[in-house]
Amino acid sequence: MAKLLDGKQAAKSIRTALRRQIRLWMADGHPQPHAVFIQVGDNPASSQYVGMKNRQAEKIGCRSTIELLPDDTTQQELLARLAIHNADPGVHSILVQLPLPAHMDEQQVAESISPLKDVDCFHPENVGRVALGLPAPRPATPQGIINLLDANGIELQGKHAVVLGRSNLVGKPLGLLLLERNCTVTYCHSRTADLGAVTRQADILVAAAGRAGLVTGEMVKQDVVAVDVGTNFVHILDDAGEPEYDADGEPRMMLVGDLVFDEVAEKASWISPVPGGVGPMTIATVLENTVALYRRIEGV
Repeated sequence: MAKLLDGKQAAKSIRTALRRQIRLWMADGHPQPHAVFIQVGDNPASSQYVGMKNRQAEKIGCRSTIELLPDDTTQQELLARLAIHNADPGVHSILVQLPLPAHMDEQQVAESISPLKDVDCFHPENVGRVALGLPAPRPATPQGIINLLDANGIELQGKHAVVLGRSNLVGKPLGLLLLERNCTVTYCHSRTADLGAVTRQADILVAAAGRAGLVTGEMVKQDVVAVDVGTNFVHILDDAGEPEYDADGEPRMMLVGDLVFDEVAEKASWISPVPGGVGPMTIATVLENTVALYRRIEGV
């Protein structure tokens, strides 16, 4: 049975180190790090994610500001807010929570965040710097995965890593970070022929496709290291296979990943749970990036 890649514990260690460093800087008279989180609209999942990032930033000693803008905020109004924060020397990091409302251009928003304050590594300049191996904020979920593997002493050099998914947020940048650590990297996606034939070659398998139950036990080899990035809400079923409902008549849902957990865990050497695996590490990396941007701006 696989050992768990415990993101909660690894993230706690990162937060402890960051909190200690911030206290030292402030004791020396340096300003408090200031993180700004911007959310447009009231998407419940976005509200949850922003709330978690805000709380964790405050716990390590940052000043944290949430700007909640209405759903009908125009593109120009959002860009104007970004311009204010870009110019404010007291703001060290800026995060715009995705997804944005349909009428907004996410790419233009990403390009309007100063690269010096781009905590999520969305700006094309920072994306390019990561691709070239130059100093830059690291993409939060991909770097969180690398940190999670490192925290558990998992060797990356020389391993065959298979990444399921090619999104700009996770799949593509994760492949770059794995290459940087001397993995041999294969990307899979919705057009990959005979997916199982590819995934069975993986020493390290990262599932980031956003499809519940995509990877079964038959699709992995013995002792694989399996990392699940999927965040899929599915119906809870009763013993007859029918959806369950709460007292208000709403369907009961549960969060699952892209792996069929029990099946893959029978063969894996390590596996990350959902929730409690990659998610906490993503937030921890946002905090690491905030501190790194602060150091660069303040020169500490």
